[in-house]
Amino acid sequence: MAQPTSTSLMKPETLALHSGQFEDKNAAAVVAPLYLSTTFERDENYELPNGYLYTRAGNPNREQLETILATLENGSEAMAFSSGQAAAMTFFQCLKPGDHVLVPDDAYYGTPSLLQDFFTSWGLTFSKVDTTKIAEIENAIRPETRVVWLETPSNPQLKVSDLQEIAQLAKAHNLISVCDNTWATPMLQNPLNLGCDVVMHSTTKYLGGHSDVLGGALIFKKKGELSDRARQLQTLGGAVPSPFDCWLVVRGIKTLAVRVRQQSANAQQVAEFLESQEAVEKVHYPGLVSHAGFHTSQRQMSSGGAMLSVQVKGGADEALVFIKKLNLFTPATSLGGVESLIEHRASVEGPDTLTPKNLLRISVGLEHAEDLINDLRQALAGL
Repeated sequence: MAQPTSTSLMKPETLALHSGQFEDKNAAAVVAPLYLSTTFERDENYELPNGYLYTRAGNPNREQLETILATLENGSEAMAFSSGQAAAMTFFQCLKPGDHVLVPDDAYYGTPSLLQDFFTSWGLTFSKVDTTKIAEIENAIRPETRVVWLETPSNPQLKVSDLQEIAQLAKAHNLISVCDNTWATPMLQNPLNLGCDVVMHSTTKYLGGHSDVLGGALIFKKKGELSDRARQLQTLGGAVPSPFDCWLVVRGIKTLAVRVRQQSANAQQVAEFLESQEAVEKVHYPGLVSHAGFHTSQRQMSSGGAMLSVQVKGGADEALVFIKKLNLFTPATSLGGVESLIEHRASVEGPDTLTPKNLLRISVGLEHAEDLINDLRQALAGL
C-alpha cells in the first residue's frame, strides 16, 4: 500500500492504520515485512540507495514506527528507543551539567530516580513540584532551570495538570516543556497540540498494548538543535528497539483506538462502582466529577482513560488482602495491556515513597466491565 498523499484531515483511528505505510516492491505485502538485517548493501557507486547503513543508525521497521508516532502526536520528528527509561535518559543527556529540571511530585518513580541516582552526579539538579498548581511551578523556576517535565494523569495518584497553561508559562521563561503521555496515549490527549515541546512514551504500555514488547519514544514538535542532539545520542548510544520490537509496536498501534476506547469505558464504570463502596476511602480517576482535575481533564482529554487508583480503608495490610481476594485482576507491574492488572505501588517504590500505603493502582483491561465489578465486589466484602 502506498503512503497516503495527505493525512491532515484524517482522524487518529485512520492515522494509526495508514500513516507510515510503504510500498513493498518485493511481494506487495499488506503488512510490513520484518527487516532483521543489521547491515545494508552499497551500490556500485558505494552509495546507500535506500539510506540505510547499519541498523543501530536506521532500520525500515523503526522508521515506520517513528513515522506513525510523529503523525499521531502531530510532531515533526519521533525517535524510538529500547524502553521508556532509555527515552527519558536520552532526553536528560541532551541537557548540560548545571541545568535544572522541574518534575512532578507525583510521577513514575523511575523518572526522579534516574535524575537522583545518575544525573545529579553528572551535574543536573532537579526539584519536585505540584504541577497542578501553576504558582508552585513558577516559584520553583531558577535562572538555571531549563525543563518542566510533566506527567498527566500522574502515576499513581492521577493528578491532572493543565498542559496548555504550563506550556505557556514555560515559553514565557524560555523553558522546554516535556510531557510523558504514556497513560493518556495520543488517542485521548495530544500535548504538542496544547503547546508542549516534547512528548515521551513508554511504548511498552498502551501503544504496544499486549504486555509483550518493551519500548519507548520521544516526539518533538519542531525539528532543531534539541531533536538533532537526541537523534545523535540515539545513534551513538544505541539504545534502540530491535526490528521485531518495532514491528510489534506498529501492530499494537493498529488497534490502539478501539482498545483504549473500550478500556476507558470499562474504567469509568469500575471507578464509579468503587466510589460507591463503604470499604473504599478514595478513588483517583479523572473521569469522576469528584476528582480535583475533572474540569481540566475534560478540556484536554477525550475521556478519563483506562488507569485509576483506589485507596481502601485501612493500610498496607488491608490493601494486600484485597489483592489476594481478586480473581480477574492480575497482581503485576506495568499497565496498558488487554488484561486487567493491579499493583500495590508503595511496595514497588520502596521505603521513601510518598504513595499512600493503602493505594492500589489498577490498569483496566478488556474484560467485560460487569465481570470486573463483580470481582471487585466480592473482594471488598469483609474488608
